[in-house]
Amino acid sequence: MFSVYWKAILFLYFPSMHSPGTFLSEQFYSKNVRDLHFRHLRMMRHSDPVYQCAALMRREKVSCLFIGNSPQEITGYITDITLRDRLLAERLPAEIPVSQIMEFNMVSIHPDKSLVEALILMFQTKSRYLLVRENQEYIGWISRTKILTEQSQGPFMFIQSVKEARQIPELREKWNRMPEIIHLLSTRGMKSGLINQIITTVADTITQRVIERVFKDIGPAPARFVFFVFGSEGRGELTLKTDQDNAIIHEDKANEHREEVRTYFLDFATRVSTALDTIGIVFCEGEMMAMNPKWTHSLSHWKRNYDIWISDASQETAMNYSTFFDCRAIYGELSLLDELKSYMGELLENAPERFFINLGHNALQYEPPLTFFRKIKTEEIDGEKQLNLKQTMRPIVDLARVYALKHRIFETNTANRIALLKEKGVFSDKEAQELIHAFDYLMSIRLENQTLSILDQNRKPKNFLKIKALTKVQQVTLIEIFKVIEEFQSRIKLSFTRTL
Repeated sequence: MFSVYWKAILFLYFPSMHSPGTFLSEQFYSKNVRDLHFRHLRMMRHSDPVYQCAALMRREKVSCLFIGNSPQEITGYITDITLRDRLLAERLPAEIPVSQIMEFNMVSIHPDKSLVEALILMFQTKSRYLLVRENQEYIGWISRTKILTEQSQGPFMFIQSVKEARQIPELREKWNRMPEIIHLLSTRGMKSGLINQIITTVADTITQRVIERVFKDIGPAPARFVFFVFGSEGRGELTLKTDQDNAIIHEDKANEHREEVRTYFLDFATRVSTALDTIGIVFCEGEMMAMNPKWTHSLSHWKRNYDIWISDASQETAMNYSTFFDCRAIYGELSLLDELKSYMGELLENAPERFFINLGHNALQYEPPLTFFRKIKTEEIDGEKQLNLKQTMRPIVDLARVYALKHRIFETNTANRIALLKEKGVFSDKEAQELIHAFDYLMSIRLENQTLSILDQNRKPKNFLKIKALTKVQQVTLIEIFKVIEEFQSRIKLSFTRTL
């Protein structure tokens, strides 16, 4: 049993763990080392040169490497600090055997010991790493950083813990904890835009870790590429009900290598998307994913896509592909997407009027749900009156996009687009404020509805909200927001479609 003495010590070092309403602190006390998804052992032999050890550490993205003939015969280890203090600082050549600089003071712990006990052992022995030992065999290792991020109370240390995760089950566990985190942040008054950014950052980080794992399985890419996202993730507006919207741009290759490169990236994308679906970031029902051959192409092919979408625009094209103007790179050679965006900017500068007219029509597809008598218009679902929150927000997203593209603003986030349009004089201070407040309010209700659906009802997150769950004040506020959206849609009709 964990002693009162050590609890007092931990209170002095980590007072936030004991403050009222702290984030998952009780879970930290109840977790064991086994629950932490400790890392697999990475081994080298005594005679291996130091530079090979450093190369393995870089490739595996680990800061600790164990030395020995097998996991049962570990005799030492090196860390990034070992390389700094015992090799570089001593001006030793990187070709020397690793046995000349390795450290010996290894500390181990049983996987059924608590995380608190592991943390105490690390402080007592001044160790940054612990070997995990069961049945007289070393089965993995954990770092002090990993434990500290596990006990953290804030979302940013949680993101750090996601960065440290490597295995698919561990990444799935992190994603499954998001509703709890988002609910906590919402109840503490964090703005919905910041919450969106946190969800987006976690999703980005998970995708990056998955990509790294896939590289380990199938080897390095045969060409420079960038993996990018679009839609709500491209705008940094993810909610808990999200699916995948991603694509790949790769560099142009000579004809004899073109099919080989394409085959590799389609296999790569399929593995990435399948892993993300397993984690909980599910497949896109419309198959807008890089695993679909339509969305993995060379840079020149992507340029032709945008050329067609802009120069030969139709209403159908605007509806189907407008979300590709919300793209954002998350892994690889960012310069490839930058070049595509520069090309897109040139196309927009000379875009035919019908391109913006069709984008304007697209922004009018979803009208605010108001009846003739200025009441909230609902849908009958499962015998109850419900409101589609995602659809109510879409007009704001669409109108911000069409104005941004018209004025060649390449920021993708809706609120940021509106703020930049205000700076250009497209919107007044009052108009920008009304739009941003309306968007934030709708998003906050949407996030709250999703977290409660998961935590209280044990159901999947949804975008439909039961009207009876709204207070009178909320209903009045929504009606006023819908009136604001109506006014801006009237402006779009006049500005882009030349009609009222």
